[in-house]
Amino acid sequence: MNLDHSYATQLGDLGALTKPLGVANPKLVEVNHTLRDALQLPASGFTQSSIMSMLFDNTSSFTKHSFAQKYGGHQFGGWNPDLGDGRGLLLGDVKDKNGQRWDLHLKGAGPTPYSRFADGRAVLRSTLREYLASEALHHMGIPTSRALCLITSDEPVYREKQERAAMMIRVSQSHIRFGHFEYFYHSGQLDKLEKLFAYCLEHHFKSCANAKNPHLAMLERIVLDTASLIAKWQAFGFNHGVMNTDNMSIHGITFDFGPYAFLDDFDPKFVCNHSDHQGRYAFEEQPGIGLWNLNALAHAFTPYLSIEEIKLALGNYESQLLSEFSQLMHQKLGLFTPSPSTAELVNGWLDLVSQDKRDYHISFRLLCEINEHQLNPQLVNHFIQREAAQSWLSQYQQTLLEQGVPVEERQNRMRQVNPEYVLRNYQAQLAIDAAEDGDFSRFKTFLHVLQQPFESKPEYADFAKPPPDWGKHMEISCSS
Repeated sequence: MNLDHSYATQLGDLGALTKPLGVANPKLVEVNHTLRDALQLPASGFTQSSIMSMLFDNTSSFTKHSFAQKYGGHQFGGWNPDLGDGRGLLLGDVKDKNGQRWDLHLKGAGPTPYSRFADGRAVLRSTLREYLASEALHHMGIPTSRALCLITSDEPVYREKQERAAMMIRVSQSHIRFGHFEYFYHSGQLDKLEKLFAYCLEHHFKSCANAKNPHLAMLERIVLDTASLIAKWQAFGFNHGVMNTDNMSIHGITFDFGPYAFLDDFDPKFVCNHSDHQGRYAFEEQPGIGLWNLNALAHAFTPYLSIEEIKLALGNYESQLLSEFSQLMHQKLGLFTPSPSTAELVNGWLDLVSQDKRDYHISFRLLCEINEHQLNPQLVNHFIQREAAQSWLSQYQQTLLEQGVPVEERQNRMRQVNPEYVLRNYQAQLAIDAAEDGDFSRFKTFLHVLQQPFESKPEYADFAKPPPDWGKHMEISCSS
């Protein structure tokens, strides 16, 4: 494969060259052919024999410059300098047909200098969850890292219990986190910080490099992209679960999947990470945490920017997030001419769904079936507070009539932003249980469904159902 190794060759003193460590009986079980083709990677490189040779031959293009990156991060608000790629290795970067650069990164590669006495492995359970989540988000239109291929094994690893090790090649614009900049700033290694900035401006923020103040332009871009990302999380009901600064990408993408969850019953205070005892990363806290993390990142810009310049850049966050969120919510409700009265309808709808703890995604999908010229008892009966639901519905229907968009056109447009299928944790667990017994068929079917989230198909009806009681509020840990 024609790989570049720009990070390892230009920033070699910002980490360590490290070789992947083989696993027992590795088996290639899934390849993202669409992504592989988009990256112009040869199909011949993603067969059982060729991928194993590439990953475990110390002279291959994958391993010749495989690299563990060093970084730090604020974890649950506390600074930790002792972080880095503890189980992943940067294999290199490729360019797609448009000249866009993409990192290939091997997760579960084995010990690195930053493993902190851990085994450097990823378990099958967490690898499947990341594969499913990244594809689900991508096909909803939410920026995210992506999964290129999945490798399972018979290698035993020990977490709360014995599990099987797995590997995944992950793709993103880069694997540079807020924590990279924080580490070299807080450790006083300003020469390395300067090299990191120069690299990013050369490869990832080229338009900013030509600005009057490149560092200000770069910070402004990161602020706006992060705000847009979190607005999408809030609109589509996604709870990341571990928004530590070492899990935040400079590209404004969803990154480092741990105990994530899509909402079931709409509870703004929902916490998907059972280790988050204070609710720091609750669903409704994500917008505020995004800004907190950007403030933490901004400290690394102080050698280049004044406090006033940093405040100016950070000041764009709230307006960008609110604007993006409002636009998305108006689209989800089929309100294509925003006004103060439509904003009131959006807020009223969210209050209604929240107060009655209705399923977030099913509620929006039901809304797609509303006909403003008819009674809609199915929607009213969906709520406990039927009188309040009918009152809201009457205002909504009147607004739709005044808007004048043909019913079928509006419904079709709404269906393109309100998914029929989302990644329910209980469905993921069923796929994981089967895969751990060697059956990947349910995982593959679920993956196929999630790659077509908006188009309702009778044969996939089971994947659109709300979770049973046992499947609600499942405890998901960071253990991986």
